[in-house]
Amino acid sequence: MTAGERIASDDARDIEPLPRVDPIVRGVRIVVSAITRTSVWRWAAPRVLPRVELALGAVTGRSVQVSSLVVPSLILTTIGAKSGLARDTVLMYTPDGHGRAIVAGTNWASPHHPAWTYNLLAHPEAEIQVRGRRYAVRASLIEGDARDRVWRHLESQWPEYRAYERDSGRTVRLFRLHLLRAL
Repeated sequence: MTAGERIASDDARDIEPLPRVDPIVRGVRIVVSAITRTSVWRWAAPRVLPRVELALGAVTGRSVQVSSLVVPSLILTTIGAKSGLARDTVLMYTPDGHGRAIVAGTNWASPHHPAWTYNLLAHPEAEIQVRGRRYAVRASLIEGDARDRVWRHLESQWPEYRAYERDSGRTVRLFRLHLLRAL
């Protein structure tokens, strides 16, 4: 990414707080997020959830994701950094209050960055699908002081989400997806 595609530290100051979440939903997120930090989850989830997401997508026309039952989710379509082929990934996202989505390359706390982050670095133009609607987006990498503010914002939706970064031993790539147009 070029310097112009990176988010300056001050750009993250315009994040608006998320609306208050229903206390029951918040409680479910706290319990589920604790489960997602276990070694069993981190071993099983990357092996099982993509298959479940694929099957559910086939049945629902890709309009419903398993993860969307707990948190806002989208399907990110990137262009492969090496292959040049379209690649789909189901991701949790957090709205920033200005019509943009923030996504984190946690990769289940793996020590390696997920492939979709390399794809966005090589080809920032991408597509997302949210609740069955498709949009063209442009990704920008969030760096510097902005990262801490963005992480706090992400954790307001998903408690202890940054534990994935701590446990991975690497700096997780955070991206803001700027909506360009509906498709």
